[in-house]
Amino acid sequence: MRFGIISTAGIARKDVIPGIQKSDHTVAAISSRTHARASEVADDFDIDSAFSDYETMFAEADIDAVYNPLPNALHAKWSQRAADHGLDVLCEKPLTVDTAEAVDLFDYCAEQGVTLMEAFMYQFHPRTRRAREIIETELGEVHTVDASFKFSLTDPDDIRLDPELAGGSLMDVGCYAVSAVRGFLGEPDRAFAHARDSQNSGVDTNLSGILSYDDGRVASISCGFDGPRREYYRVETDDGWLEAPNCFGPDHDESVSLTYSVDGREVTETFDPVDHYRLQVEAFADAVESGETPPIDRAETLGNMRAIDALARSADTGEPVHVASPE
Repeated sequence: MRFGIISTAGIARKDVIPGIQKSDHTVAAISSRTHARASEVADDFDIDSAFSDYETMFAEADIDAVYNPLPNALHAKWSQRAADHGLDVLCEKPLTVDTAEAVDLFDYCAEQGVTLMEAFMYQFHPRTRRAREIIETELGEVHTVDASFKFSLTDPDDIRLDPELAGGSLMDVGCYAVSAVRGFLGEPDRAFAHARDSQNSGVDTNLSGILSYDDGRVASISCGFDGPRREYYRVETDDGWLEAPNCFGPDHDESVSLTYSVDGREVTETFDPVDHYRLQVEAFADAVESGETPPIDRAETLGNMRAIDALARSADTGEPVHVASPE
């Protein structure tokens, strides 16, 4: 599969382009708002073609699919434009600004006959899959999950602090915590959240929330741009627990681990370094080439967006909010 990259965003340069180039697929084109910038990155990564606007790349480049790492508020627009040219789309998380826009985007891509997948790379890491396997096969019933992703963001001009671009910690890193919780507990029934804007930016720079279930299970999520980097999830069960540190964004050359305890027996499993961006690209390309539904499908993305929407509404109103039911 030949990819075109929409923009020269940091995640594309640092993670996704190298991930594609480690696979059997290629980056054939890149576009930016200036030709000089696109050409610079193309030279750095030995990419064949550089374009000064996205639309021209869609129309003229020899590509099969695009990777879209634009700011959140631009995901839907430019994913639709790519679909207009018959290009399959791997789009950064969160897929859109809310559930309604995500529904529209999935419908649009289906009408155009192209595959759309949200890029949640941590789900392709072997540790993530092993953690869910352990919970399903080796531990008892889950009753509590705690998940958090925080790091320090100090640049006042960062797009993640721009409300017009759908910024905020919930959208940027909280979406990982929500995804992790849902991976262990399924779809929540209610949300309650509190947020603050420590930088007077117009978006949440810290958010803490509760996702609760009618059967009494509960999850806590937290995310933020203030303070040192920390990311983890911890699952409590009737007979033990499981915990994974550095669980969302380990470096490609970094070994990681998880630890679980059942009936007093504690086990730590270690995982060799792996490029989960490469694994994500390969899974996306395999789905396109086989005509199968991608592993992060419509139901998964909409489930995450519904929970995010409910947490955001609760933070705005100060009241508990029911999570919308699946479509």
